Amino acid sequence: MSKKNSTISDNTLVDAIVKGMQEKKGLTITIVDLTEVINSYANYFIICSGTSNTNVQAIANSVEEITWDLLKEKPKHIEGYREANWILLDFFDTMVHVFQEEEREHFDLENLWADGKITHITEIQ
Repeated sequence: MSKKNSTISDNTLVDAIVKGMQEKKGLTITIVDLTEVINSYANYFIICSGTSNTNVQAIANSVEEITWDLLKEKPKHIEGYREANWILLDFFDTMVHVFQEEEREHFDLENLWADGKITHITEIQ
């Protein structure tokens, strides 16, 4: 566990995604750095929670808007938007997971990928 105050990571896409989450009050933002994990299919998982279906959708929309505005990056694939219990945005090597709390607890991705370096974002940048 670590906290970074100036920049969130050395990856501008990760920083933009976190900013998008923060813009819409994403809760318990966690970055799982998988770059040193053998056989992982992504370099980063960025996970947060929302308080309702509407909030989960708003967070996902904000991530899309900010990554496009800042970096001209957009996800190659999006899943779960209609139900909005768990929205996945696939940015090739970076996977964004926006959960409702119950879904996040159930799937427990942070523990599933605990071999990665986990950073909890505790302050708004």
